Order: sequence, then structure tokens, then C-alpha cells
Amino acid sequence: MRSNKFGIRIAASALALAVSYGAHAVTDEDIMNDANTPEDIVSYGMGTQGQRFSTIDDLNTSNIQYLQPVWAFSFGSEKMRGQESQPMVKDGVMYVTASYSRVYAIDAKTGEELWQYDARLPDGIMPCCDVVNRGVALYDDKVIFGTLDAKLVALNKDTGKPMWIKKVADYQAGYAITAAPIVVKGKLITGVSGGEFGIVGKVEAYDANTGELVWTRPTVEGHMGYVYKDGKAIESGISGGKAGVTWPGDMWKNGGAATWLGGTYDPDTDSLFFGTGNPAPWNSHLRPGDNLFSSSRLAIDPDDGSIKWHFQTTPHDGWDYDGVNELISFDYKENGKTVKAAATADRNGFMYVLNRENGDFIRGFPFVDKITWASGLDSKTGRPIFTENGRPGDPTATKGTKGNPVVAQPAFLGGKNWMPMAYSQDTGLFYVPSNEWSMDIWNEPVSYKKGAAFLGAGFTIKPANDDYIGVLRAMDPKTGKEVWRYQNTAPLWGGVMATAGNLVFTGTPEGYLKAFDAKTGEELYKFNTGSGVVGTPVTWTMGGEQYVSVASGWGGAVPLWGGEVAKVVKDFNQGGMVWTFKLPKDRVASN
Repeated sequence: MRSNKFGIRIAASALALAVSYGAHAVTDEDIMNDANTPEDIVSYGMGTQGQRFSTIDDLNTSNIQYLQPVWAFSFGSEKMRGQESQPMVKDGVMYVTASYSRVYAIDAKTGEELWQYDARLPDGIMPCCDVVNRGVALYDDKVIFGTLDAKLVALNKDTGKPMWIKKVADYQAGYAITAAPIVVKGKLITGVSGGEFGIVGKVEAYDANTGELVWTRPTVEGHMGYVYKDGKAIESGISGGKAGVTWPGDMWKNGGAATWLGGTYDPDTDSLFFGTGNPAPWNSHLRPGDNLFSSSRLAIDPDDGSIKWHFQTTPHDGWDYDGVNELISFDYKENGKTVKAAATADRNGFMYVLNRENGDFIRGFPFVDKITWASGLDSKTGRPIFTENGRPGDPTATKGTKGNPVVAQPAFLGGKNWMPMAYSQDTGLFYVPSNEWSMDIWNEPVSYKKGAAFLGAGFTIKPANDDYIGVLRAMDPKTGKEVWRYQNTAPLWGGVMATAGNLVFTGTPEGYLKAFDAKTGEELYKFNTGSGVVGTPVTWTMGGEQYVSVASGWGGAVPLWGGEVAKVVKDFNQGGMVWTFKLPKDRVASN
């Protein structure tokens, strides 16, 4: 091996192989058409709308038992922890990220490393919820990803050498980037992490080829947005119109609302859909009001960053019910008309179906077994109906260091957290990785200090059941009914994929990649990868055969924040691998 100051490692034999591939540049057309090109995966979500649905049906319910591992690639070294990446595949090369802001290019047929890039992070990074990275964006001849010290790095796809590096925010203030950026019309779109440190969330667009900033849109009411022309910042309107409308005093200046999961893009409405995290601090008695645009979904114009509409799932959030979870576009028929909808399963335990053209509430319903903080949703607006005494108490009311605690369900880790759900165009169902847990939560006094945790709350998470925490659910977005469920002993923390072969794939912390019948929920396949699966599976075709890949490596927020739940997973082994499987050609005839 040889290395250089950029933290790149290139296998000598593999470098020639990488060049010989002659991988074509990824175009805007490639990205927009990703859901219809089974030989490549060039967008986070296997399509810009994030449905994570594959049209490939070679692998199906009748031959899934013949799916076999063909290679496993190790991320190596002592840098384990959570591996939450979604692999990308282009022209026979896989691009995948690993913990601690690393990127690998791998021969997708053999598993041989082509190159590695290590971001060489500073000592002072402050990730709230493990040192994870969820993936790259591909554009032109570049592989682009975000780092835990809040930078964007563009690498040459063939060599791994940096082409540009841009600072997005100050990591010493608590900012980081863990999500995969997305590319829309030549613009690289990113969010930021750091809501537990009193940062101000934002969505930004950069020129994907040059790294120059195009626009920035803060996601806390009162902060100015900008567009950039010829290197100059031009004011582009205050988010929400003016400051202080839904925030008291100066609280909006450190309001949180981090956009830490990234977004999706809907070409039908030309809209970016981004979710926003909790308001800061957690202690809601310090910030009466709805606290826009925290715990919300935003539709953003990709050309200038203006907010088209918003929908707030948890106004005046007092439970850390981030609204970051993905908003997935889909169409359905009702009364003979096509409804352009979008669905999201929120941390707060409710699933929402919205009109993606204007953000109007269509319907909402619980997707978990028990919700205590709200008794339901307003049928017209979708606004929660708060439960009396369901909010953690005000510390000043007890004249002590701790307000009256409450038991809240779901726990703040959510009925569903970051792990992406999938939508099947065949069944019309969403497949939601969810968890059943509660928490004791209480408020404490707190004040903002740059780079320090800005919570003002304490908590303990507990399993809601004796024999299971995780539940993979098939949910009907038109009726709100649960069609089937699979219960798992440990929490589910990995993404989901659906396919035209009537299959649903996900992983478990116990180490299994599993496949289920999409219509019935029957478990049809499992393979143990040796460590917990908290990545997101993908599938593609190569040489006339269907492949499936998933990252394996236990970690994420559960072992760090899980309280009593962490006891369930304390003996799970860490790891760092990409496993790749395929269906042999001679088994395709079983379809």
C-alpha cells in the first residue's frame, strides 16, 4: 500500500483496475432516472424520492433461499462502531462510507479494494449519536460525502484524491455531518447535525463540480437566508418572515432544528423535502411557543432555497421528537383521481400522509402500539392533541434542580428513528422499522454555552415489552392499518428495502440480514453477518445476475443513549464489513 497526506490508500493492483473500468460520469439524468436503472445505484434512497423500491424481480419469494454470499469486505483497523451507510454502485464499482468519515471504492464483483480515503478528523469532534456516516453522493467524476467535522469532501471517483473540500460549519460549536448529501440539478444539497448543542439548523446547496456555495437556508425562524452570486452573499428573506413569532426572546438564536438526516427530492413538484430536528434546549418551559421550524417537514425550492411550505409534527416539542425522518413521495388513486402524496413515520409515533404539492394534511395515524404524550391528531390540521400532564415538568415550579418527571411513550429515540422505511409500488404498503419503548423524562435548568450540550433534561429509556422491542411493520397509507408485523428482540436500527420480487429486506442488531414476503410478512431468508446490521440494504444487477449488499457493524445511538434498553444489546459484537450476495443465474428460472 502507499499513502499520502490526504489520508488516501490505494492498492497498487487495484488502481490499474479502477482506471480500466472507465466508469462513466454520473449525470443529472442518471440521478433522476435512478429508480429505473437496475444496473446502477446513484442516489441515496435508490431513487430521488427515497422509496427504496427495486423493480428487479429475478430474486423473488420462490428462489430467495438460493441467495448466497459472494464476498465480504472489511473496513479494517480499530475504527468500528456503527456502520449505517447505504452503498452506491456505478459501472461495477461500489462506493461506501464507514465510521469516522471514511470512504471506500470496491470492485463490486470481487470485493477487492480500489482505494480508501480517511478524513483525518480533529480531536475535538462532538457527534451526539456515534461516529456514523450514511453514504456518498455521486456526480460527474466525483464521490462526495460529509464529515464529522462538518466539511464536504469531493473525491475523484477513480483515484480517491480530493478535488475540493469545503467547510460547512464550525465543529467546535457542535456541528457535524452524518447524512449522505444529495445532488439535484448540479447542486449538492446537505444538512447539518448538532441539535443537542444549540446550533442553528440549515440546508445548503453547493455547486457539485466546484464546491462553491449557491444558497443557504436556516431552518429556525428568524435567521436570514442567502443566495450567492459571483462570490457575494445576497439576502434571500428571513426564514418564517421575521424573528421571535413562535420563540420567546432570543431563544431562536440557538434554536436547534438540525437537518441531520438529509433529504429527498420530488421532481414532480421540483421540491426538496427535508426534516428538522428538536428545538433547543429540550426543556420546553424555557421556550413557550411552536418554535418553528423545529420538528417539521419542509418543502424547499432547489433553485434558491426558499421554503415553499412546512408541516410541523410536534409543535413546542418537549420530548426530543425530531422531525427529521424521511418524507417519501408516492402516488395513489382515490375516487378515480391521482393523489400526489408523501408519507413520513415520525419519532413521535404518528405516521403522516401529506399532499406533497402544498403540504396539506391528508391523514395521520399511530404506527406504534402506545402513545402517551398525545391523545390523537386534529382531523383537519394534523396538529397533535396534547395529553394533560404528559409534558415533563418545569423545574422552576418545584423550586429545585429537577422538574416533575413523566413516563412518555415512545421514548425519544422514537417510534422510528433515522433508519429509512421503504415503499412498494406493487403492494402500496410502507415497510416501517420501528421500536416499542418508553422513557422517564424530566427537565432541568440549562443555559447556552458554545460547544456544550444544551439539553436541560434527563431521561431513562425502558423496553415496553418483555420479549421484543423492534417491530418491522407493513402499513397501509390509505387506511392507517397495520397489515403485518415482525417482532424482534433487540431494537431495529437498520434501513429497509422492498423489491418487485415481493420481498422486503432489513437487518437486525443480532447480525442477521433478513428477507420477508412483502404481502404476508413471512420470514423467508436470514444470514448472519457477524455483527449488528444497522446499514441499509441495496440491490442491483451485474453480468445478468441480481446482487444484494448491506453494511454490517453494530453501533449508532442505541448503545450510547439506550439506558435499560442498552442492557439488551450489551453483548453484541462490533464490526465493520460490507457483505454482498447474489442469486446465481441458474436459479432465476424459479420465478
